[in-house]
Amino acid sequence: MLLDTNIIIYACKPGGEWLASWTEHPEASIASVTRIEALGFTRISPEEEQAIHNFTNSSPVYPLDEGVIEQAIKLRQQKKMKLGDAIIAATALEYDIPLVTRNEEDFKQIVGLDLRNPFAVQP
Repeated sequence: MLLDTNIIIYACKPGGEWLASWTEHPEASIASVTRIEALGFTRISPEEEQAIHNFTNSSPVYPLDEGVIEQAIKLRQQKKMKLGDAIIAATALEYDIPLVTRNEEDFKQIVGLDLRNPFAVQP
């Protein structure tokens, strides 16, 4: 499963431990752009930044390869969306894996994308 940037940010904040079943799942991975997005987030504390570094450095990363690039181009041609979101969605589509996100609204229009929202089933 591919973890969206927002999942990483929430998991690395105080109180985000409840997301461990998602972030520590053996199949959890990230897209190449996730590290840029998460560490470029403007409102992270030094502790959160370190936690994000630790997480992204130890996670399997799907590369921004030609297949992902082509998928992202198609997605952006179909609907106006942020480049990071297009790359993340394209990665999930290209590798046929579910996308774990809180921001379902950003991705719900993408045909064939399997969305999972841990916040919808939060304990």
